[in-house]
Amino acid sequence: MEEYLPLIIQLVTGAIGGNVAGKLFKNLSLGTAGNSIAGILGGGLGGQLLGMLGLGAGAASGVDTSAVADAAGGMDLSSILGSVAGGGVGGGVIMAIFGVIKNMMSK
Repeated sequence: MEEYLPLIIQLVTGAIGGNVAGKLFKNLSLGTAGNSIAGILGGGLGGQLLGMLGLGAGAASGVDTSAVADAAGGMDLSSILGSVAGGGVGGGVIMAIFGVIKNMMSK
């Protein structure tokens, strides 16, 4: 279960990020369900991209947090915050991209 926790956090915060972006950019909004679906997709992609860049799980801090993470059950604060940031931003960005595409297709 511990290996899936960052992904779950990314998907949930992606949905939140998609809905927040939909509220901020009303002309790009896809509706609550559409914003959530686009946000979930973006949250998963954003979190994975940050992980591949080495910005997830405390890699950017330059500190070996493996002992702390093992003692805490596999998750530390920096990995949780990285998952939240990657998911939320990724969800908002993908929702905005889908909104722009939707607007272009409707013209």
